[in-house]
Amino acid sequence: MPREITDADGVTWSCIQAFAGLGNGPEKADAARVGSARDRFHVVCTPSGGAKSVRLELPGGWEERCSDQEILEAIRSRLP
Repeated sequence: MPREITDADGVTWSCIQAFAGLGNGPEKADAARVGSARDRFHVVCTPSGGAKSVRLELPGGWEERCSDQEILEAIRSRLP
C-alpha cells in the first residue's frame, strides 16, 4: 500500500516499496532488497504534477518507522 507525503511546496509524493506488485512472499521481498543489505529496501516515490520519480533506499518497516520528514529529506537528496 502506498504512503503519501506532502512537502512544503504542496507536492504529494506517493511512495511504495519497489516490486510491491509481485506479492508478499519472502522471495518477493528479496527482489526489493538493496544488494546484500539485510534491512534496506528500494522504495519508489512518485510526485503529483508530473515531476520525475525518485528511487530511495530505506530501512525495513519504513512505512511505520520513518517519519514524513525523514522520507522528504531522502527525496530531496535524490533530486537534481
